[in-house]
Amino acid sequence: MDVMTAIELTDNEFLRQFETTIDGKLAKIEYSLQDRKIFLTKLHMPEGTEDKMNDFIVAVFKEVEDRNIRLVPTSPEIAKFMRANRRKYKDLLPVGINI
Repeated sequence: MDVMTAIELTDNEFLRQFETTIDGKLAKIEYSLQDRKIFLTKLHMPEGTEDKMNDFIVAVFKEVEDRNIRLVPTSPEIAKFMRANRRKYKDLLPVGINI
C-alpha cells in the first residue's frame, strides 16, 4: 500500500504540528522551524495506532523533502526511525549532523 494514500497529512501551522487521523484518532508530530531547518520535537501516537507510526513519519519526511528544508529529529522515536533508515533519509539532515 502506498504511504501517501494511507496517511493524509495536515500541517497545523498555528500549533506547529503535523497531524493525521488514524482510526478516528489524532496523531501528531510537533515541530519548530529555524533557519531552513525543521526540528521534529515530539511524536504523539494515540493508543492502538502505533503500528502506523512509521507510515506517519515517512509522510512527514516526504513533506519536509518537498519543502526543500533540512530535518533535525529531536524526538527519540523519530531519531530511532532515522537511524534505522539513515541511508534513505541522510540527505534530509543538515550538514554536520549525524544520527
